[in-house]
Amino acid sequence: MPGHARGKAMSFRRSDRKYFGRRCACAAAAALMISVCAACGKAGESTENAMKLIKALDYQGALAELEEAEGKRENSRLIQRTRGIAYMGLTDYDNAIVCFQAALAGSNGLVQNVDFDLNYYLAAAYTKKGEYGKAEGIYTAILALRPNEKDAYFLRGNARMTLSDYDGAIADFETAIKLAPRDYDRLIEIYQVLDYYGCGNVGQEYLRTALNAGDKQMSKFVSGRIYYYLGEYQNAYIDLEASKEKGGLESYLYLGKAYEATGDYNYAVNVYSSYLNKNQGSAEMYNQLGLCQMKKGEYTAALEAFQAGIRLGDAGMTQTLAFNEIAAYEYLGNFEQAKALMEIYMKNYPDDRNARREYDFLSTR
Repeated sequence: MPGHARGKAMSFRRSDRKYFGRRCACAAAAALMISVCAACGKAGESTENAMKLIKALDYQGALAELEEAEGKRENSRLIQRTRGIAYMGLTDYDNAIVCFQAALAGSNGLVQNVDFDLNYYLAAAYTKKGEYGKAEGIYTAILALRPNEKDAYFLRGNARMTLSDYDGAIADFETAIKLAPRDYDRLIEIYQVLDYYGCGNVGQEYLRTALNAGDKQMSKFVSGRIYYYLGEYQNAYIDLEASKEKGGLESYLYLGKAYEATGDYNYAVNVYSSYLNKNQGSAEMYNQLGLCQMKKGEYTAALEAFQAGIRLGDAGMTQTLAFNEIAAYEYLGNFEQAKALMEIYMKNYPDDRNARREYDFLSTR
């Protein structure tokens, strides 16, 4: 499994990919989710319970709870919305699409916030299914009604990059930047998407422009991250060191990754360990520590880091840590344990094609 250890699992929000570093922004952005809207009405008790189960990754339990919600005649649109999210978690995108469409069909004819919310979900389901043209069409429809919806421009840009519409994607990204010139998190995401598609030089131009704009409100944490993506690691060290106490987890992560980028893995390990010694456990930090130990060839230490992260029960990091635990066992030559864990992983994440290839490999060991 060399070269396949993961940095951050696909989440329903933002992201970068290295080793499987943070999931590439084009994939994560496809699943950007909007919180439930008051315009749709109040969720009933069973629907709320279903959402709690979804957050705990118990999607089948959520579907069962939604059956109860229907029996209680709770809000039908929220039931369908929640059911669609559960199906998304089960990677059953066809049923997710049916549910989101049913929720949209339940509109009273007046366009409300929940209709935009549902359209974002529907576009995410189409994206996960690989139907990028349909996702693009949904974002276009959103923008027809809300022309200043910066998220829709960004997500449509992602879809257009996937469809090889480079000019259209660039136009969308530039509009998103224009609408929120100080949204540096989004600017970095745009760089990540462009870099994923081999256009990192264009993304770096955007980053350089922002850095040179002289924004006095730009924090050292922001400039440090921009320097990191520009490959100017010494400048990144300086700014991230200055911001690490204020920036918290992310500052430590980027500071460590900057040292990793120059091959100073020992100092990077010290950075990650320093954070973990001062703060309550972070699954993401344990994961990055494990990845760094992997690069050092310290596979037992890497395994311990991944398992420490798993014990924290962070649902957003569960998939990544589980995959990396398998990778560590494989590097240690324990193929029997790696295969056993991969079988469990495949049941939980059946749409992970990379894992399928790794499982086929392990089956031959």
